[in-house]
Amino acid sequence: MSPNLDMVMRIPVTVKVVLGSTTMPVASLVKLGRGAVIPLDRRVGEPVDVVVNGRVVARGEVVVVDESTSRFGISLTEVVGASDSDRSTG
Repeated sequence: MSPNLDMVMRIPVTVKVVLGSTTMPVASLVKLGRGAVIPLDRRVGEPVDVVVNGRVVARGEVVVVDESTSRFGISLTEVVGASDSDRSTG
């Protein structure tokens, strides 16, 4: 690996996994408390978006990594091409 490429590979990026989204008025938002359920626009089993620095780069399914510690992960099912990623989710 060249020194320049090595430096680029060390740049940190923000990775988010988007389970879904919704729209609600501020009045509803301020009423939310512990135990509130917010319905999302996706169903159980639908792919989730993997977003890097605000751009969708892949989709995948939620998997259990470690049941004893309730840790979850994502199994990638699709890597999104450049034209597809223009529909990014934030």
